[in-house]
Amino acid sequence: MTDIQHIFLYVFNGYSDWEPSYAITGINDPTYQLFPGKFIVHTISSTKEPKKTLGGITILPDFIFSEINPDECALLLLPGGPGWDTEEHNIAIQYSRKLLELHKPIAAICGATFGLAKSGLLDAVNHTSNAAIYLEATGYKGKSYYQETQAIIDNNIITANGTAPIEFAYQIFKRLNIYSEKTLDAWLGLYKTGDIKYFLALQNYLQNN
Repeated sequence: MTDIQHIFLYVFNGYSDWEPSYAITGINDPTYQLFPGKFIVHTISSTKEPKKTLGGITILPDFIFSEINPDECALLLLPGGPGWDTEEHNIAIQYSRKLLELHKPIAAICGATFGLAKSGLLDAVNHTSNAAIYLEATGYKGKSYYQETQAIIDNNIITANGTAPIEFAYQIFKRLNIYSEKTLDAWLGLYKTGDIKYFLALQNYLQNN
């Protein structure tokens, strides 16, 4: 049995619940995976108090950051939402920095990319966000590394536009090696186009494994 890898989704009041939804579902659902049962998703926050998403869903965090050693975290997901232009999410940024020092991946989408830029974590890696001008407001030094794309990974940092939850999930799945290359391509094709041929390709994977 493959050792379980623990993935943590950072939750806070007002976080954009749809942005990491494709990613956390694919990670937690063993269907189509190369190593079913290898991954499990937990929620993590700064306090144990219930958090309410932007969609109005109440979530009780599984853990707080001080309870989880970065060695135990295989990936930290940082969704968008309010407060990334303030000090509110400093604990999540500090934890992210520790993960990167351990060569572990982090994944930020929408407003969370602002937080990474503001902290200097995007100064020397290829990255994207909602718009180049959006990140320039942080005063960061990584402007020349900005890429006009929906989602990208570089040096264990995955970043994505807030309109790209599917592409965000794709980069995460690729980094974690969750699916075979053919399965991953079929997954992307299905959720981007709705074409039944991609669904049939996924079913063919199940029948042959």
